Order: sequence, then structure tokens, then C-alpha cells
Amino acid sequence: MTALPAVGLCIGFIIGVLLFTQANISGELASVYAPYLSLAALAGVDTALGGIRAGLQGQFQDDIFASGFVLNTLTAAGLAYLGDKIGVDLFLAAVVALGGRVFLNISIIRRHILSRRTLRRAEAASSDAEQPAPG
Repeated sequence: MTALPAVGLCIGFIIGVLLFTQANISGELASVYAPYLSLAALAGVDTALGGIRAGLQGQFQDDIFASGFVLNTLTAAGLAYLGDKIGVDLFLAAVVALGGRVFLNISIIRRHILSRRTLRRAEAASSDAEQPAPG
């Protein structure tokens, strides 16, 4: 189950790139939707990394991941839109908050992988030390 968020992130990225390169979107239209789409993408990356983190910690639940992904991306884009309409730069606040969560998730994933690797090395060294020498 740990691979589901990573696979979803890769598939979503590929689909997004294909749709963007194949669509005939004018520069004006793209610039209008760019803040909302970039914030939604950042929320999606945050959710995917949170799913990977949960999977590594043995706490991944696919229903929570799927609902969180949809709700987080829609909420992030909606907050940016609302901020534009009321004249408050909620986009920047959301980028700071989501960016912080992305880096936090990456650091936790990194620490988990490194500590797992260190534990394996220590177990291998102790099993090698316990084996009697030949001869």
C-alpha cells in the first residue's frame, strides 16, 4: 500500500504534462488559472507525501488518502480564489503553509528510510559477529 501515493503522484504528473502540452491554452487563460492550479498541485504533492509517510509508518488508509487528496486540492484552490475575490493574498499564506508541510513530510520520510537502513546494517553486523569463524 505504500506505493499507491507515489504511483498516483507519478500518474497525475504525467497526465497533467500530457494535457498541458496537448491543450491549446492561450497565454492569457493560462495566466488566469496558474495560481489556482499551482496551489492545487502543491496541495496534491503534500497529500501524496503524507500518504507515503503514513505508509512507511504503517498507518496508511486508502480512503483517508483519496478523500484528503480531493479535499485538500479543492480547498487550496478555493482559498486562493476566495482571497482574490476579497482582496486578501491567501495564495501566499497557503503556499507557505503547504510548502512547510511538504518539507516536513520529506524530512520525516528521509529520517524513516535512513533509520531503517541503519537498523538493517546493525542487524547484519551483529549476525556476522555471532557466526563462528571457520576452521
